[in-house]
Amino acid sequence: MSAWRDIELAAPEFARRVRALFDAHRHKTIATVRADGSPRISGIEAVFEDGELVFGSMPNARKGADLRRDPRFALHSATVDPVEGAEAQWPGEAKISGRAIAAGPMAAGPDGDRFRADIVEVVHTHLDAEATLLVVEWWTPTRGLRRMERE
Repeated sequence: MSAWRDIELAAPEFARRVRALFDAHRHKTIATVRADGSPRISGIEAVFEDGELVFGSMPNARKGADLRRDPRFALHSATVDPVEGAEAQWPGEAKISGRAIAAGPMAAGPDGDRFRADIVEVVHTHLDAEATLLVVEWWTPTRGLRRMERE
């Protein structure tokens, strides 16, 4: 089981970049698994809190029901396009996947379910300094941080 703090300890600079992408915008997108096995995409808010990635689901929401039945999820940061002529400054996009662990009711705000993430993979996709290569960096608990570049 990996909490966000595990990534921060194992790959601090990578974790800083990924967290900055998730913190840059309030709304993210989460993929869950429907009862029939098909994917569901939903908007969601998620935060880093005390070394954990946490998110919630409103009462009777389908994503909460999905997560209680099948805890697998993929969370995607907000996506912004590179600015033409300044592609090297594009921060990229980030993804976190894992299993949602029920963490009781929401602490504040409307009623609902609170979940914390058991993280199995973190990905940061961005461009190299010259904006000529796509760079994919990913971390897993078993293999640590890896990097691949593509034209």
